[in-house]
Amino acid sequence: METDLRELKEVLRRENEEFRLLMESHSSCEARLRELQGKGFLNEEEKLEEVKIKKKKLHLKDKMEAMMRHYRNGDLMASGSR
Repeated sequence: METDLRELKEVLRRENEEFRLLMESHSSCEARLRELQGKGFLNEEEKLEEVKIKKKKLHLKDKMEAMMRHYRNGDLMASGSR
């Protein structure tokens, strides 16, 4: 099951520009969160940024999962056309 999920993500990443952009944005969010979490102390601005990034990252993940669900159900072509 996990392999199928990885394979599906890879197909969509290669063939669907919207999905690829979502993945890139999600990765950027992860990288910034790692930077923030690597700090010993966050000021108020950084704490707010961390919360915003976590929300954005979750939203991106939800969109990617919806696209994968649609693709599995045949509602979405890998190339992005419906």
